[in-house]
This record gives sequence, structure tokens and C-alpha cells, in this order.
Amino acid sequence: MNGPLCNQAHRRDPGTAGKVARSEPQHLEHNVTSTHLSHTTPTRSTLSRAVVIGAGAGAVASLAMAMYAMLAAWSKDTGFFTPLYHIASLFISQDAMMASMKSAMAGSAFHVELGPAVLGAMIHMMTGAMYGAMFAVVVARLALGRSAIVGLGLLYGAMVFAVSSWIGLPIAASVFGSGDQITHMARMAGWGTFVIEHLVFGLALGMLLALRLVPATGDRR
Repeated sequence: MNGPLCNQAHRRDPGTAGKVARSEPQHLEHNVTSTHLSHTTPTRSTLSRAVVIGAGAGAVASLAMAMYAMLAAWSKDTGFFTPLYHIASLFISQDAMMASMKSAMAGSAFHVELGPAVLGAMIHMMTGAMYGAMFAVVVARLALGRSAIVGLGLLYGAMVFAVSSWIGLPIAASVFGSGDQITHMARMAGWGTFVIEHLVFGLALGMLLALRLVPATGDRR
């Protein structure tokens, strides 16, 4: 009497078995798709981390750029600290910049005015941090390897040069009433020098982000 009941209880319904068989591949496909998306689409926390790292890298890269600009100014006998005073004239008078240039012409390349120098450095680093954060978000979304990030950083530096020279600086000069020394900063510094400054920035930024955003074992080049 118990035998038939047991057999009936363990007998599988063909319709149910078919549904289970059909649902398993769909479930596996969904898992594979979800896993793939999680590896290719950056999360909000990943992008936030990229912004922080990019801002820091941009600030450091701006220091490399500033050092090249000051060395170039020193080699041209226009004053070692003149680029910092030039940037500071966005908000204050250009007296420090002019005094530095006159001092250099008289044979003293290191005219020091601490306040304008610190202000110029702060403006420069904050601008570098902004550009660095934007570049880091792009890099995080593209999921590039180290070599590609460095190369893209160099191109990004050239783009920042163009945007700054013909858009950013003229707009800033107009908004803050700074004058022609900001509008025509590239021409005053020298077009060649100004281009190289930004390439130095882009190269340094790319190298820093390549080291921080791409694991050593995950370099896809």
C-alpha cells in the first residue's frame, strides 16, 4: 500500500522539469551579464575615488608645470618667480610681476614677494586639481592601461593649453577684470613655452594617474 504512494510522490512532473531546465540557462545568462557589467561599468564609489585621486595628481602635476615655467622665465631673464606673480595678477595688481621683471633686467633674477607668490601657486594648483579630476573621471570610464593613460595625458595637456589660451584665460580676465596680462598670458610667456608647460602638466598627470588608478597586475597597455 505504501509502495505506490511513494512512487507517485517521487515521480517528477514532466512540465515542471521542463520549466526548471529552461530557467537554469536564463539564470546563468543573467549572472554572467551582471558580472560583465560590474567589471566594465565604474560604480559611483569608483568615480568618487577617481575624482579625489585626479585632483591630487592634478595639483602635483601643476607643480611640475610651474617649475618648468619658472626655469623658462629664469633662462629668458624675466625673473624666476615672475610666472607665479603673473598668475596672481588674476586677483591682485600686476605690480609684483612688473617688479620681478625689472629686477631681472637689472641682474637679479630672484625677486621675492611672498604673498603674491603664494597666491599664484594656490590659483595654479587649484586649476590643476580641477583639470586633473576631470581627466581622472574620463580615465576611470575608459578603463585604459598605463601606457595608454600616459599617452592620453599628453594629448590632454595639449587640449588644456588650447582651452586655457583661447577660452579660459580670456573669460577669467573678463570676469575678474584682470586685464590683458591674463587674456594674453600665452603670448607674454611665449607660445612655445606655454605649449611645453601644458605638455609637462599632461605628461605628469598621466604618469601619476597610471600609477594610482591601474593595478600593476592589471596593466592592459
